[in-house]
Amino acid sequence: MINPKHIQIADYNYPLPDERIAKFPLAQRDQSKLLIYNQGSVLEDTFTSLPSYLPKGALMVFNNTKVIQARLHFRKKTGALIEVFCLEPISPTDYALMFQQQGQCSWLCLVGNLKKWKEGPLHRTIQMPCGQNLVLSVSRGENRGTSFRMDFTWEWVLNNDNPLPTWAEVLDAVGELPIPPYLNRETQESDKKTYQTVYSKIKGSVAAPTAGLHFTENVLKALDEHSIEREELTLHVGAGTFKPVKSKEIEGHEMHTEHIAVNRTTIEKLIAHNGEAIAVGTTSVRTLESLYYMGILAAQNPNASEEELHVPQWMPYECQEHPSTVEALTSLLQYMDRHGLQVLHSSTQIIIAPGYTYHIVKRMVTNFHQPQSTLLLLVSAFVKGDWKTIYDYALGHDFRFLSYGDSSLLIP
Repeated sequence: MINPKHIQIADYNYPLPDERIAKFPLAQRDQSKLLIYNQGSVLEDTFTSLPSYLPKGALMVFNNTKVIQARLHFRKKTGALIEVFCLEPISPTDYALMFQQQGQCSWLCLVGNLKKWKEGPLHRTIQMPCGQNLVLSVSRGENRGTSFRMDFTWEWVLNNDNPLPTWAEVLDAVGELPIPPYLNRETQESDKKTYQTVYSKIKGSVAAPTAGLHFTENVLKALDEHSIEREELTLHVGAGTFKPVKSKEIEGHEMHTEHIAVNRTTIEKLIAHNGEAIAVGTTSVRTLESLYYMGILAAQNPNASEEELHVPQWMPYECQEHPSTVEALTSLLQYMDRHGLQVLHSSTQIIIAPGYTYHIVKRMVTNFHQPQSTLLLLVSAFVKGDWKTIYDYALGHDFRFLSYGDSSLLIP
């Protein structure tokens, strides 16, 4: 296997005029264009036709994460506006527990207009749906790289007998949905619906798994009629998904950690399908491929904690062991049985770039990604370096790009 550390990111550039970036989705999400790349040849269709290009009986895997209203604004007495962008929970670290918290919690956050926030907590009064007013306060903790620990507290303005709202309810009342920065526009009310997949369930992402935005109930029904089995997993997408590669070589780029949750039944289903799946979106790709390496880690250290099954960025290129996919997944299943787990909770920093050998993903549904991005590297690795064929066609045939843009089915 080639070590991709010395890949030059400049080799993964292409011209993307602003007018080709879809600022809003189509009125009917499944009417987007679908580019089909099949072993080097390219054709186009409409997304509703997707099931007809898939083998009957195949397993399709979706990321059911839900985007949270992670962007909070506080105004100082001087009038300065401070933005606090929640990235991932610190206390408690479990997402499900976090959203049930009442009265206090802590997050790792980005801060906008930081230079205007010298010291002391910030406060904001919010009217809750029950009609009562709440005061939300935030204090800045220690610096962690480009982010900060933020301690949030909230209480009623007037003492009353109502229980305090949960953190999920606070975010719903005051938070703003964080649409991607490259859309160059304010979040609109319509984004609350259009920037979620129809199957989103588990709150935690600060960006949508956008390949899934094209699916409608009709397309899902058509998949069922085509005998495609469907499974869901969860990867909470972090803001790092938009982090540009600033180093000349990939070696200098640090992948952000993303938290995943995978059901035991999903791993059983993968084994039943000989360890092969169709992935919807790059987040599903990263989760599925990480499971292979988690299986290796579980076999090496049967008593590891779930946290210790974390997949480091360069593990795929440095790993000396190469079990079959079914063997690796079976090791993971045995680990879960030993520890009495129905759901595996761990994390990954995997970087998939040219030189990577795919283990589980055999077909991929994905949108068109930014130039010089790690997502473009992932696509290039999948199509054996032939990404320009796909992107030249899309640019030449009026496809819409990025989160709200059109879709592709890749068959290497």
